[in-house]
Amino acid sequence: MSTAALLRPRDARDLPARLARSAAATGHGHQLRTEEVTGWLAERARAHRFTVLRTPLDRLDGWSALPGTGDIVHRSGRFFSVRGLSVTADEGPYRAWRQPVIHQPEVGILGMLAKEFDGVLHFLVQAKMEPGNPGLLQLSPTVQATRSNYQRVHEGAAVRYLEHFTDPARGRVLADSLQSEHGSWFYRKANRNMLVEATDARVPCAADFRWLTLGQLGELLRLDHVVNMDTRTVLSCFPVPAPEPGALHSDTELLSWFTAERARRLVDARLTALAEVDGWVRDADGIGRPDGRFFRVTGVTVEAGTREVTRWSQPLIEPCGTGVAAFVFRRFGGVPHLLVHARAEAGHLGTVELAPTVQCVPANWDPVRAEDRPPFLDLVLAAAAGTHGVPYAAVHSEEGGRFLDARIRYLFVPADEDAAPLDAPRGYRWATAGQLNSLTAHGHRVNVQARTLLACLNSGAVRL
Repeated sequence: MSTAALLRPRDARDLPARLARSAAATGHGHQLRTEEVTGWLAERARAHRFTVLRTPLDRLDGWSALPGTGDIVHRSGRFFSVRGLSVTADEGPYRAWRQPVIHQPEVGILGMLAKEFDGVLHFLVQAKMEPGNPGLLQLSPTVQATRSNYQRVHEGAAVRYLEHFTDPARGRVLADSLQSEHGSWFYRKANRNMLVEATDARVPCAADFRWLTLGQLGELLRLDHVVNMDTRTVLSCFPVPAPEPGALHSDTELLSWFTAERARRLVDARLTALAEVDGWVRDADGIGRPDGRFFRVTGVTVEAGTREVTRWSQPLIEPCGTGVAAFVFRRFGGVPHLLVHARAEAGHLGTVELAPTVQCVPANWDPVRAEDRPPFLDLVLAAAAGTHGVPYAAVHSEEGGRFLDARIRYLFVPADEDAAPLDAPRGYRWATAGQLNSLTAHGHRVNVQARTLLACLNSGAVRL
C-alpha cells in the first residue's frame, strides 16, 4: 500500500486569506458592532461585584515570607513566588544589580478560539477582570489560565472552554508557540499562545464572552486599556499574510544576526534569596527602592464574582511610571521596515529577544548621562509629545494578574535617514513586519512589547 495518501500539506494554505478577510471585517461582527463593545464591557462590570484593596504583604491570606530567605510564597507551593535576582551584564550603564522578581515556572495557556460566521473568522474574547488592570475589565483571550488555575489548585470553578485547547479532538490548531513575558519582572516566564478553530458544530457563548472579528479587535486596539496583554500576544502569533516583495535582509541573514547577538551578549542572572536583595527596603506597604525608581512589590485583596475563585489575596509588581515602547519605521523600496533592537533582559531564557526600537520607562533614565540614554529615545519622546504624523499611539496596560497599573504607551514613529540611518547602530537591525511575524511561530525570539506592536499590524489597527 502506498503511503502517499498519508501526506498532508505542511501548512494551512487557506488560513492567511481567511485571516485577511477577518481583518477586513470592521465595524460589526456576528454579535456586536465595534462601537458597542466598550458599553458591553461596562455592562459586564455592573453585573458583578469587583473590589481591589491594597493589603500589606504580611497580611495577604495564603501568602507568607519563608524564614531565612524572605521569599514570598503561597501556602500551596504553587502559583508563583517573589524571589531575589542577582544580575551582572556586559553592556549598559548598569552592570550589576539585585532586584525582586516573580518566579513562575509553570507554563500557562493563552488560547483564542476561532469560528466562522457567515464565512468570516471570529474570535471568542472574554470580559475578564484582573486586579491590576486600569478599569479592571478588559478583553482577554478565550482561555487565560496558569497551570495551577486550570488544574484547580485553588479548588475553584473549572476554566471555561479549556477543553478546546487540551483535547486535540475538539479543534484544529492554527498556531501554537511558547512565548516569553516581561523579562524585567519575570524570571524565565513563558506561556503557550494558541489559536484553535473549533470543530464543534455549536460553541455556546457564555455571558462574559463575545465573538469578534480580527478587524474589530484592530479597531479596539486603537483605544486605551481595552484589549489586554494576553490577547495582544496571541494576536501577534496569528500567521497573517505578508505581501512583501522583499526585505533589506533575507530571513536567514536576519536570523544569523539575531543568533550572533545572542552569542555575544554576556548576562548572568541567578535567583537568590529575597532577603539578600540590597538597595531595596521593605515597609508597611511593600518592597521598593528609597529613590522611588523602577517598581515596588505590593499586595492586594480581591473580590471578583466572575473568576474561578471569587476572593483571594496576592502580591503584585507596581511599576513607578508609565513606560514607552515604539518601533521607529522607514520605507525601503516601498516596503515598511521596523528598526528592531536585540535587547538583553535579565529574566529572558535566551537573554536576548527582539524588542521595539525603544522600550523603557523614561523617568528611570533621568539621572543617567545623555550618552548612556537609550538610542532613539529622544526621537520617540518628541513624537509622543506631538503625535503629529504618528500613525499609531495608544496606552495599553500589561499583565493585570501580576502587575498593578502597569501602563506603556505604544507608538509607531516615522523617521528619515538623518534620524534613523540605513546603517543601524550595533544591536539594531531593519526588519519587515512579515519577518517578525514568521519569528513568532517560534518561542523566545520576539519579546512581549514587540508582540503588542505586531498585534496592531496583524489586526489592521495600524497600516504603515
